[in-house]
Amino acid sequence: MTREFRHEPVMLEEIVEVFAEVPPGWLVDMTLGGGGHTHRLLERRPDCRVLGLDRDQEALASARARLAVFGERLVARHARFDSLTAVMAELAIEEVSGVLFDLGVSSHQLDAAERGFSYRHDAPLDMRMDASSGVSAADVVNGYDEADLARVIHTYGDERFARRIARAIVAARPVRSTGMLAEIVRAAIPAATRRQGGHPAKRTFQAIRIEVNAELAILPSAIDQAIAATTPGGRVAVLSYHSGEDRIVKERFRTASTGACTCPSGYPCVCGAVPMVRIVRPEKRVPGALEQERNPRAASAILRVVERVAPAGGAQ
Repeated sequence: MTREFRHEPVMLEEIVEVFAEVPPGWLVDMTLGGGGHTHRLLERRPDCRVLGLDRDQEALASARARLAVFGERLVARHARFDSLTAVMAELAIEEVSGVLFDLGVSSHQLDAAERGFSYRHDAPLDMRMDASSGVSAADVVNGYDEADLARVIHTYGDERFARRIARAIVAARPVRSTGMLAEIVRAAIPAATRRQGGHPAKRTFQAIRIEVNAELAILPSAIDQAIAATTPGGRVAVLSYHSGEDRIVKERFRTASTGACTCPSGYPCVCGAVPMVRIVRPEKRVPGALEQERNPRAASAILRVVERVAPAGGAQ
């Protein structure tokens, strides 16, 4: 029996608005998850089909069951989002009208204790979105040397005590569970700091999850593939929840909007750069206060959108 994949879609109506006027055709949900965004898009755009990708087999099974009412208008595939070009080739899809990324971890993955994503449950150290392959959190926590651990925790967690935490983890090895890891991190952080903000292990768990799933490593290629696959007038939208994610999104969108122009700022372009997209204003959107109050996960969300443009001269 398929377990329900519980996840409240963030900025749902804003996402529907983003794709309200794109050309009929294929939309791609690069992170299908529980299918919340896709369900609403299929309702509102009867002239569109959705290709849904997800690396989480449990999420795919739940989404297929939830979206079965739409029949062949949904095609779901077990794939990482940097596999878009290959999946489109397999399905003989030449172009798409829109692409949505909803990055990060889902509420369901955090709540499923056995998946090992959360510092609030004691469970095996896993954190793999695709539980069938790849390194686990246990491999990172018990296999990386102190310097690499500190790099991961600082870079992906914005954790100022990364070196202290890495040193404490190495000294406590083998670390066997999420509960043990959370306690090691808590003890490594000064008491005065522990009393501020949220759980002291939050940043470290986020960093290890990002490392395990190569979330930031595969994102630039995935965004570039999405832009290249989108037809003029179509849009690419990204919901990010972490400063590292948002920096990548902003950089790839800016590069595509200038055609990677290398000319000095303020001067006419003479390098032959061809813009691929225009940035949809406002450049950065955030959820409203009511949504942030109702859904804590939405509090850190940033939505950025670009629209594909036809090359100069009108040729695609």
